[in-house]
Amino acid sequence: MSRQYLIRRLLIALPSLLGISLVLFTVLALAPGDPFGELATNPNVPPEVRMALREKFGLDDPVYLRYIHWLVVMIHGDWGFSFVSRVNVDTLILQRLPATLFVIGSAQLIAILVALPVGVLAGTRPYSIFDQIANTLAFVGFSLPTFFTGLLLILVFSIQLDWLPFVYRSDIAATGFQWVWEYFKQAIMPITVLGLFQGASLVRYVRSAVLDVARLDYITTARSKGIGERKVVIRHVVRTALIPVVTLVALQMPIVFSGAIVTEQIFRIPGIGSLLIASILANDTPVVMAVTFVFACLVVLFNLIADVLYGWLDPRIAFR
Repeated sequence: MSRQYLIRRLLIALPSLLGISLVLFTVLALAPGDPFGELATNPNVPPEVRMALREKFGLDDPVYLRYIHWLVVMIHGDWGFSFVSRVNVDTLILQRLPATLFVIGSAQLIAILVALPVGVLAGTRPYSIFDQIANTLAFVGFSLPTFFTGLLLILVFSIQLDWLPFVYRSDIAATGFQWVWEYFKQAIMPITVLGLFQGASLVRYVRSAVLDVARLDYITTARSKGIGERKVVIRHVVRTALIPVVTLVALQMPIVFSGAIVTEQIFRIPGIGSLLIASILANDTPVVMAVTFVFACLVVLFNLIADVLYGWLDPRIAFR
């Protein structure tokens, strides 16, 4: 891949992100609710203090002026100030980010490690007993929503068996190996819920991709030349079938972040999802704007990663 291609893609992404930020900011600015609404009904806050705060944050300025101000400070690394938490938005996000990355990253890794071999085996042995079992389990896993499986795991492993904690804590009173074990125990259920849901959809997609590639003429030719079945599957079938799978995984990552909001609410994980919900309920516009804009940046980033992986998986793809 040439450096010019990467630069061109980044230059294309900049106007896209600019347009997304403009739409997000306008929608949030015109939405009902006032981040300083509580101050208006609080008799202990003098009117001049309320007016000074609104003037400081420019809440009474026209929308376009507020957007320009937000864009300028955003470019300089200032993500704004949380009206509810009374801290900078970037500090607030960095406090919540590790828990979200750990849960989502572990769940996605488990989903890929399980879905790839299961999907490949099911696709190379269509309509076998293994394929039927894998399809049935994948269909069940994909059909059950995360809030149902999350509550089911809590009911079984937390309430009935009392094996795992159902509330995710960031302030574990332990050190060393004990801290690692307690942190791992509380993450088992949310990681399992997200991993099973993502893995189920990936299994179906990998199986379908493998079936399509296995029927192509060049695969039949490779087998007729006496190449071993294992080598044909690994070097020809899987490598070609992974190209559409890469697209799915790359485009699913931002969706996984947004889908984890439900899981974070169920297990009380102090992550980005719970922060977004709390900020929406409290009309904390700077936090909502920052989190949603980060999700938009993730979409552009993972699209670029998918393009890079295309060239690695299939050298016939030329980047111009």
